[in-house]
Amino acid sequence: MSSPIIIRQIELRDNEALAKVIRTALAEFGANKPGTVYFDPTTDHLFELFQVPGAVYFIAEQAGNLLGGGGIYPTNGLPDKTCELVKLYLDAAARGTGLGKQLLLKAMDWAKENGYNQVYLESMPELAKAVSIYENVGFTRINQPLGNSGHDGCDIWMTKKL
Repeated sequence: MSSPIIIRQIELRDNEALAKVIRTALAEFGANKPGTVYFDPTTDHLFELFQVPGAVYFIAEQAGNLLGGGGIYPTNGLPDKTCELVKLYLDAAARGTGLGKQLLLKAMDWAKENGYNQVYLESMPELAKAVSIYENVGFTRINQPLGNSGHDGCDIWMTKKL
């Protein structure tokens, strides 16, 4: 019998393993390009990044192994009561298990409970499986980016009302 998957908020000890999961996933899908979180220095310090009001980051772990995570961030320049779904990445072994959708729904529930009424996200064609999950839970594409994420390597932008 396998150990249960635990979903919890990020801790300082998660930084190194989480950065590795994110960069490995991006490289695996050929999305390790400038203008993405692959080259964003905050990717190595996600615990610290999420220590602001209106932000949360959830980690999924099993038997002490970090499987991935995803978060909500109050990105500068977004419309009122809009947050950004950010850095939702899973280790290859955890993909296709429903865990990504579980993290996504938990993050959106948190956003709604904390006063947001819309979630925005940025993605790219290389991450087509993730985009299909976003569409499956009700995200719709928009024609231009919102806010100031600094990730100009992304060219798919989506929103969902909560």
